[in-house]
Amino acid sequence: MHRKKDGTPMTSEAAEIMEKLKDKKVEYEATTLTDSSVNFEDIDNRIINKVLGPERYGRVRFQGSGVNPTQYFGSTLHQYMPSRNQSEAEVQRLKDQIVHIQASTDEQISQLRAEATVKEAEQNRKYNELQLQLQSMMIMFQQFQNPPS
Repeated sequence: MHRKKDGTPMTSEAAEIMEKLKDKKVEYEATTLTDSSVNFEDIDNRIINKVLGPERYGRVRFQGSGVNPTQYFGSTLHQYMPSRNQSEAEVQRLKDQIVHIQASTDEQISQLRAEATVKEAEQNRKYNELQLQLQSMMIMFQQFQNPPS
């Protein structure tokens, strides 16, 4: 954007566009921190397209009328594809995430099994205690039925 000598935007419209560009830049930077699939090299182009709309046919914004998109950006086939290193890094990150989730799941399963074992032991102890009480009550009942002579 063109600015005056003192650094202020030429028009209020230019100031609004600059503010929108800054806001989108902050938004995209926050996205790249959490989503590694976003291509860093392409962020500025995406921001400009979001704020100002798509390019007109055969023209590259801010580059004058003599530059076409293929000359400036290169082949459009590779423009939005992540590099091999980025793809490999993403695959490795996802593999690490799977390993972490699997370890966490295994740990939770072990904890649940241990808790179940403790509860089962407690239930067995209570059951045995009740069995003993029932046996002693049966003995007392039999003694009551058959008083000593």
